[in-house]
Amino acid sequence: MNKLKLIETLKDRCSLSPKKATDIVDLFFFEMANALAKGDRIELRGLWSFHLKAYKSYTGRNPKTGKIVQVASKKLPFFKCGKELKERADYPPN
Repeated sequence: MNKLKLIETLKDRCSLSPKKATDIVDLFFFEMANALAKGDRIELRGLWSFHLKAYKSYTGRNPKTGKIVQVASKKLPFFKCGKELKERADYPPN
C-alpha cells in the first residue's frame, strides 16, 4: 500500500472528501517525522515502533575508489515490527 492508496481507503471508508483525507494522512506522517526529529519514540502497540538509533563514527572505505574515509556519527530511524503484525504477516492463507 502506498500513500495514495491509504488516502483513497480513508476517503471511501469514512466518507471524506479527497482533500480532507489527504490532510489527515499528511498530518499523521508529518507529526511522526516531527516526533522522530525531536528524538521521541513512536509506537502503535502490536503494529510497530520507530526510534532513533545513534551510530558512532567509524573508518570506512569508498567502494568505488578504495580510499579510506572517516564516516561521521549519525542518528537514523530504527523500525521494529510488533508481535501482532509479525503473527499476522506470517499467518498461513486459507
